[in-house]
Amino acid sequence: MFSSVKPYENQRYSTLKKECLRKKQLFEDPLFPANDDSLFYKSRIQGIQWKRPKEICDDPRLFVDGISSHDLHQGQVGNCWFVAACSSLASREALWQKVIPDWKEQEWNPEKPESYAGIFHFQFWRFGQWLDVVIDDRLPTLHNQLIYCHSNSRNEFWCALVEKAYAKLSGCYEALDGGNTADALVDFTGGVSEPIDLTEGDYITDEAKRNLLFERVLKVHNRGGLISCSIKATSAADMEARLACGLVKGHAYAVTDVRKVRLGHGLLSFFKSEKLDMIRMRNPWGEREWNGPWSDTSEEWQKVSKSEREKMGMTVEDDGEFWMTFEDFCKYFTDIIKCRLINTSYLSIHKTWEEAVLHGVWTRSEDPLKNRSGGCINHKDTFLQNPQYVFDVKKAEDEVLISIQQKPKRTSRKEGKGENLAIGFDIHKVELNRNYRMHTLQQKVASSIYINSRSVFLRTDLKEGRYVIIPTTFDPGHVGEFLLRIFTDVPSDCRELTLDEPPHTCWSGMCGYPQVVSQIHVLTAAGLKNQDSQGGADPYVIIKCEGQKVRSPVKKDTLSPEFDVKGLFYRKKPGQPIIVQIWNHNLISDEFMGQVALKGDPNDLQTVHTLHLQDRGNRRSNDLPGTIAVRLLSSNNLTNV
Repeated sequence: MFSSVKPYENQRYSTLKKECLRKKQLFEDPLFPANDDSLFYKSRIQGIQWKRPKEICDDPRLFVDGISSHDLHQGQVGNCWFVAACSSLASREALWQKVIPDWKEQEWNPEKPESYAGIFHFQFWRFGQWLDVVIDDRLPTLHNQLIYCHSNSRNEFWCALVEKAYAKLSGCYEALDGGNTADALVDFTGGVSEPIDLTEGDYITDEAKRNLLFERVLKVHNRGGLISCSIKATSAADMEARLACGLVKGHAYAVTDVRKVRLGHGLLSFFKSEKLDMIRMRNPWGEREWNGPWSDTSEEWQKVSKSEREKMGMTVEDDGEFWMTFEDFCKYFTDIIKCRLINTSYLSIHKTWEEAVLHGVWTRSEDPLKNRSGGCINHKDTFLQNPQYVFDVKKAEDEVLISIQQKPKRTSRKEGKGENLAIGFDIHKVELNRNYRMHTLQQKVASSIYINSRSVFLRTDLKEGRYVIIPTTFDPGHVGEFLLRIFTDVPSDCRELTLDEPPHTCWSGMCGYPQVVSQIHVLTAAGLKNQDSQGGADPYVIIKCEGQKVRSPVKKDTLSPEFDVKGLFYRKKPGQPIIVQIWNHNLISDEFMGQVALKGDPNDLQTVHTLHLQDRGNRRSNDLPGTIAVRLLSSNNLTNV
């Protein structure tokens, strides 16, 4: 997660600071000047003055009494999403110390005023890379008040400065209006965000589903992840509308704690196992709280012992922070965003993931074999022209996390608002030995939603085999860069498929070049011979062709296995048959159960064959118990399959 850091726009903090101290002058950032271009891309506010912290108060500080979720207040721009993300960040020391590096060195030192150069730097994860963003300390004010994100304490400036660095990265302050909490959480951590729609999942009525979701949210929280939530506003009038229960619509809340709370007092609470699923949130306004059950002054708190209340940090102040039961939470809130920190360390006690990171690009070309912008699966003629990535699942079943992120676009007066493309991806199960691009659609096993957000996430369980991910824009013809991240339990060997067919080499003339491509799909077998005392077998398939072979996973304890396995062969000698063998898996040595030989003639119109198993060698005509069903496709055109 904490990989090397690259200076943004090649501005190096230490070099610039030394230069300012040598010249005895305060830093003025030429790339993000104190003018309207840094504030707006279309609107205007009259009378704004840029001031350094020393001009706003006498004793400026980065932090006053440490950093906490209570430090933050939303400003005049619609950036509650950013403030909510900062509130989440403030509760995680390991994370904020990455975003605010060397904070002790950056802090004002009243005893050495000459060591202050009006320069700060902050770090954000953008598109697979940590960036170090340098800013000066001039902040926009109106009537000597900060107009954007500010702190409870008039002399605390960490949140205003972090926001300025983030605005610089985004193009201007106005670019932060109506942004997305999920993006900020990812930019603060390098994690992967998973948005969940609570209205679609029926979490209010389905208790088992709700309990499972709570366990997942609790796990993300306990492992250092960040969480945010909101209530959808269905119209402009709904935005920031306050409900009777005290919650606000169209407004991002930070989740600051998740826990199972023990009910009861004294020893009784230890022997009674009654626990309540609870979640704590904070409103970025720093006021206006939930007023239902378990709100700050409600009588429900009498069910909880004083020591348990203290452990939970329970306070009765209108500080914008409040507890709810998870059941009430699912009733009122419509969306929750979990930003997981994906653990790839081998030294951890928790589950670790193997990560594959690939940079890709959608590009346009008139040549169908070179076009890489084919749109979603609705556009059947062009869909397979998109970039394709192959990966392997090497366990019987594995949980796979996939995230695709498009390159963030800057918003500026010159370039206008940086709009996201609608993006998504499909996953197809393919032949176990596929090394070239797909040219016909194969079985789709999962797909993400399509949405014009910066990133799209999918969690899915896949069985052992080889798969191809096809990231796409919704409509064909759109161009852009993207970042693909795949997390699996064992390495997936993910890579891009760039070639359409085997390449011609200097050896092709001597050794021959493939004339036919054959795809063989072994579907099922039936009536196999008993191989053990319990009257069963553990069969698997081997497909052989011209010295190459593909082996399927073992099917446990069955005489009628459903193999559903494919192999792909580029054949230089189409006269030689394709051999399909069935073997029984044993501890010491595997036993041969029978085979079939297939011609794979491109002119054969019958694709599905059910054949009796034969013996090997000269006794090939001898029938063995069992039949096998296969589907065979062959073509003289190598880019047909």
